[in-house]
Amino acid sequence: QVHLVESGGGLVQAGAFLRLSCVASGGTFSSYVMGWFRQAPGKEREIVAAILWNGESTYGADSVKGRFTISRDNAENTVYLQMNSLKPEDTAVYYCAARQSRTGNVGEVYSYNYWGQGTQVTVSS
Repeated sequence: QVHLVESGGGLVQAGAFLRLSCVASGGTFSSYVMGWFRQAPGKEREIVAAILWNGESTYGADSVKGRFTISRDNAENTVYLQMNSLKPEDTAVYYCAARQSRTGNVGEVYSYNYWGQGTQVTVSS
């Protein structure tokens, strides 16, 4: 069983930055695909970014490309999401997730096996 704990969310003004962290315990972190998802009120959960076991990354919505960066530290069992130039539309609960399978679409919500409890990010205008 893998346990994921996110931190780093908060209330910030537009244009600010935040760095989310997700620490994993249990399992073999270095072998997992790790993803960051977000869910805004009334909307479906969506992929923000994913990073493979080898460090290759991919991003979801075009709106975050160039502003958000996903990274991982396998020695620390931690995945990060650096979020710069935050916008009000980035407001959501952000979730960290771990995926055992190395094949298929890493952007698919239901392909992830383990989830954190989420951390709230609120961006005021």
